[in-house]
Amino acid sequence: MTAFISTGIAITFATGFLAEILDVSGPNTSRENQNVSHMGTTDWHEFLPTKLTDAGELSVDLHFNPGTTPPWGDDNEAIEITFPDTSTWTFQGHLSSFEPGAPLEEKMTASVTIKVSGEITIAGAA
Repeated sequence: MTAFISTGIAITFATGFLAEILDVSGPNTSRENQNVSHMGTTDWHEFLPTKLTDAGELSVDLHFNPGTTPPWGDDNEAIEITFPDTSTWTFQGHLSSFEPGAPLEEKMTASVTIKVSGEITIAGAA
């Protein structure tokens, strides 16, 4: 198996918002399970996956620049994550939370959450 180092990840918003990224988590893709157990079921519940998948959210910690306006649009926009090997994940989404922090004598950072809407398109390295 090939290991990858995350240094160099970039997240680009169609609106042009850009920040120095410190940490990325997600998206936490999930889908519901439907309990299909019935009166004849014995010992163990039976489940089937539902058809709809929720692409989840992306959590990003970044350097906070108080002179930069976060992309608080009213619509989803194209967002692309570019990995160090040039692979990309592209999706529609929007900023759903923005929390800046400025502790005494430390760098200013912000935590943002991006809600993914729809499918994530994955393109391998060029």
